[in-house]
Amino acid sequence: MAATVLGGPTAQAAEKYKIFLSMSYIGNDWQNEAANMVKAMAASKDMADKVDLQVQVAGPNAQRQIQQINAMVQAGAKAIVVFPISPTALNAAVKNACSKGVIVIAYDGEITEPCAYNVTIDQEEAGRVTAEWLAKKLNGKGNIVVITGVPGTSVDTARTKAAKEVFAKHPGIKIINEAVGMWSQAVARTELSKILATRKWNEIDGLWMQVGCYTANTMQIEAGATPDKLKPCAGEGSNGGRVQMLPAGTEVEGANGTYAPMGAPRISYASPPYSGGLALKLAVQKLEGKDIPKHTTLPLPLVTNETIKLCKEGTWAEMKDGCNAFKPSLISNPGWFASIYSAQTPELGLSAALVGQPE
Repeated sequence: MAATVLGGPTAQAAEKYKIFLSMSYIGNDWQNEAANMVKAMAASKDMADKVDLQVQVAGPNAQRQIQQINAMVQAGAKAIVVFPISPTALNAAVKNACSKGVIVIAYDGEITEPCAYNVTIDQEEAGRVTAEWLAKKLNGKGNIVVITGVPGTSVDTARTKAAKEVFAKHPGIKIINEAVGMWSQAVARTELSKILATRKWNEIDGLWMQVGCYTANTMQIEAGATPDKLKPCAGEGSNGGRVQMLPAGTEVEGANGTYAPMGAPRISYASPPYSGGLALKLAVQKLEGKDIPKHTTLPLPLVTNETIKLCKEGTWAEMKDGCNAFKPSLISNPGWFASIYSAQTPELGLSAALVGQPE
């Protein structure tokens, strides 16, 4: 498509903003999807002429992420969009970046250095609301299993603390096992398998899992449970888990095995993976001289069996109308996260989350 006359050549000639994406842990579906949405935002029609995006991955290693951020500043970064492995460990590097005029904006996880910008849900609310749902579902008593996230991140710390405070108010609720799940369905399966080596499913009344409800339901079915006997699970917004929430027997294109409607008792929440894409958009606005909030708090997506709604095509307009789960024929990976809609990011739809392509 030819550039329109309106500022076309000038925009081409203008120097692009060098923006880095600094990722920490990437061994899960959420991080990959969030990275796709950052890349899609950078490629969107309003951004493609403005942004030169470069991506670096530190792994779950704060020291490496610090070194990479310092190198980004040396390389002439105008902005750094970061998923921080720790809320505090990066502070000195971030302060140094800010002192050189670099905009640092964190998504999902927080950075406590005052010069940084943050884009997050209220992680404490996420922990509290989901724990309250589970406590109510169990009438305040029962044995539960807790599977946490990536240790050291502000996300994991805030959610877990808030949930445990809720459970502590119900003396009848006992956490009988706890494990680190790394926000990964595969890790959740490994950790649940270890727990089930010493316990039977009938000793567990409910689960609170930052990621893994889809897997927990699957493992119960594999162990011979019928869908009507599944344990209530408070957990992530994976598409597989959401499809399982649909009433048993619902016709869904592409449903197979346990990636199918079974009326699974659930509350499904999410840190929306569009947060990184929004962070990039805000960084560009700031570079262009606009004011942006120091802390952008995103609405917390919450879906229950009463509010689950299947998207037919997965269009942005459909998501705007409130659908919150996708057909397996559209999304082959059940671990993929379904809360991708935001009114603030019309550039980002299904293709953005799946393959990094803007709307």
